[in-house]
Amino acid sequence: MQQPPECPYKCEECGKDFADISLLIKHSRIHLGERPFICVECGEAFSTSSDLLKHSLAKQAARPHKCGCGKSFARRGTLVAHSRTHTGERPYKCGCGKAFSRRGTLIAHSRTHTGERPYKCRCGKSFSRRGSLVTHVRTHTGERPYKCGCGKAFSRRGTLVTHLRTHTGERPYKCGCGKAFARRGTLIAHAKTHSGETLPHPADNLFK
Repeated sequence: MQQPPECPYKCEECGKDFADISLLIKHSRIHLGERPFICVECGEAFSTSSDLLKHSLAKQAARPHKCGCGKSFARRGTLVAHSRTHTGERPYKCGCGKAFSRRGTLIAHSRTHTGERPYKCRCGKSFSRRGSLVTHVRTHTGERPYKCGCGKAFSRRGTLVTHLRTHTGERPYKCGCGKAFARRGTLIAHAKTHSGETLPHPADNLFK
């Protein structure tokens, strides 16, 4: 009669036995609540790489419209708008001379001329963009809907995306000199070291 495989590694929490230490480590994350595998797109975290892979595949299936750069979208119109980031096409033009790849961006821009701020908060402040109002309201509610697997949470999606780079090491903002940065603002500041432009010191504002 064949003997069952030896399982020398036991979980102290639930008593399950494992033949390999790596399997015990993966299992222990269930008890510890660890979720080290993070989706860089939405910030959702998973305890195993296989769960992250399943999540990514489900996202791809829900986004059938694919661009040659690898990104995919749920709507064809969104793909068309995205493709303009590659072609440089800007079909939506303002009378001031500026042009935009998206109609919504033109509408929002036009409010810089008209002064229109249709999105109003109860505190009295108003905004030209709906997204700006939604973000502002969180300063009242304290809501931080964008969560990272490390436990930190943010009120803005963009802040979460930037934070995720501290885990992934991604540095998408590249300078011609070869250096790369996680934040656009850091790249801009770095670029000024090449142009010779002097960056303002915070103390300078005291004398204005």
